[in-house]
Amino acid sequence: MNFDEGEVIGALRQSLERFVEREMPRSAAHDWDARNHFPREVHKKLAQLGMVGLTIPEDYGGVGRDILATMIVIEELSRRSLAVSVPYIMAACYAGMNIEECGSEEQKRALLPRIATGEMLFAYGLTEPDAGADLASVKTTAVRDGDVLRINGAKRFCSGAGIADYIYALVRTGPAEERHRNLSFVLVPPDAPGVTVTPIESMGMKGAATTDVAFDDVKVPFANLVGGEAGWNKGWRMLVGPGLDVEKLEVAALGIGIARAALDDARAYASERRQFGRAIGEFQSIQHKLAEMHTQIHAARLTLYQAAWLADQRRPCSLETSMAKLFATEVAKSAALECQTILGAYGYVKDFDAERYVRDALLMPIIGGSSAVQRNNIFKLMNART
Repeated sequence: MNFDEGEVIGALRQSLERFVEREMPRSAAHDWDARNHFPREVHKKLAQLGMVGLTIPEDYGGVGRDILATMIVIEELSRRSLAVSVPYIMAACYAGMNIEECGSEEQKRALLPRIATGEMLFAYGLTEPDAGADLASVKTTAVRDGDVLRINGAKRFCSGAGIADYIYALVRTGPAEERHRNLSFVLVPPDAPGVTVTPIESMGMKGAATTDVAFDDVKVPFANLVGGEAGWNKGWRMLVGPGLDVEKLEVAALGIGIARAALDDARAYASERRQFGRAIGEFQSIQHKLAEMHTQIHAARLTLYQAAWLADQRRPCSLETSMAKLFATEVAKSAALECQTILGAYGYVKDFDAERYVRDALLMPIIGGSSAVQRNNIFKLMNART
């Protein structure tokens, strides 16, 4: 087995490192977090480098599907700011990958080129007040009325709806008792009449603010049904396919980026901070903390990259993606808290990025399927394979 990244991935990572230093300085990341601001101009520049097109075939204006490269983009951006990496996911994955996988030919031709150039973002409208892990219980409905869909219901924790062009909404298109057989996806513009977007104040993940969304007799063209006519009542198949596996990897990549940033700052602080006549990094207790962080992050990256490779090959990978999501996000939480411990009081004040790492990392084991859900998945899937 060869674990070298190769020239293409190496060049990609170097390009991203230069981009982050040039377009995403620490002072800007601090400001975006404080203002809960999405720097759209930075996203556009990222798209100009071809990064958004990594999930989009060349025929539709992208650079070709490369899931591993997409995860590395998320990881590198997350080392500096989720205000850029989360909207990147909203474009490359929520929009690009889902339309490429599930959209009709007309939708692909109309939307994918605009997504690749950074013009469009999708927000996920999955979770509802009474439907979290059990998405087959969603109550938001879409009823066909000629060439129009009438949508009624509500979504919760719909991150990025305030900056998105469409909400990629999971809706019920038949009797509730049939659960999995009567679900569809529809693209709903957040500014459509009858849509109300209400921000939810949260600890972290600033820039793509999470929201409540209400649909009150919202009318959208039937052409907004994902997959066109063939997509009617096919939502569950779209949900549990490659998109859900890659969503787990996206969150894992976010977590690894945060963890790497926490390790970088902890190492730097340990070499600079002096107590009792020497740098605190010379104390074995600090060295052991840093060694453990480094080891855990290395293991998490290998787990993520292997799962991303499987997804790229379109091979069964639900077990591997669940393991990657579980492990990487728990490592992120541990690394962020360890960084804060090493920085001491400085890790608790907003002038230092360690405080933000903690706020962001605490979310990672929750979104994209909680750690408890991933453990359930792993247990079921490991038994299914034996």
